[in-house]
Amino acid sequence: MNTWRGLTSDTVNGRETIRAHNAMMRTSVLTLAALAACAATSGCVTAALGTAASVGVYAAQDRTIGQGIDDANASNQVKMRLLAADRAAFQEVDVEVANGNLLLSGVTPTQEHRQAAETIARSLPLVQNVYNEIFVGPHSSVMRSAQDEFITAQIRTRLAASRVVRAINVNIETFQGNVYLMGTARSEEELRRAAEIASVVGGVQRVVSFMQVNAPPVPYYAQNSATGPAPIERPAEQDLAGAGY
Repeated sequence: MNTWRGLTSDTVNGRETIRAHNAMMRTSVLTLAALAACAATSGCVTAALGTAASVGVYAAQDRTIGQGIDDANASNQVKMRLLAADRAAFQEVDVEVANGNLLLSGVTPTQEHRQAAETIARSLPLVQNVYNEIFVGPHSSVMRSAQDEFITAQIRTRLAASRVVRAINVNIETFQGNVYLMGTARSEEELRRAAEIASVVGGVQRVVSFMQVNAPPVPYYAQNSATGPAPIERPAEQDLAGAGY
């Protein structure tokens, strides 16, 4: 097992799967592009696209509707700021937000653009953690993008068929065969199983899980059943004898 940049690496079914820890990424250099984008959009209120259609999904997930709307707003705002800074450079950068944790994936032409994207993402108060998985290089081909979409669809189908994983809580991003999982799991077993399912899909090069374990709350009646009724206090045996019983 290797630890690198806050991630734990394991080999599952011959492929590398990586579990993210809560370590914060190092602070990026503030670039002119990031400053320009933040200044251009400061004070603007951005509504989440398709919020009405998404409310039903948020209600079914193990997060509140408010949290789901906040995540969608954060994702939309970051994407808009990226495109405002440099549309050509950031057009293939994907932004995914789950429970205040933001994932940047895709590709930028230079390292400076990669760091600028992270700076823009960190400028939003709704974002707690930023995970920067952006590659530096040329844009993907249409064929490569289609393959990634196919991989994502296969993983989603297999997660939905699993009896262990609650698929609606898992967000999937795929770039050049690298699969990123976001969202929540109800147990360590569910978290591990989601990564295993993704790792066996054809074409997957690597699985990186940023999912967090969030056990569902125990209902009040279940809490009472678990603790049992309060014990009845009885006088000690010597007290009973002293009282003439």
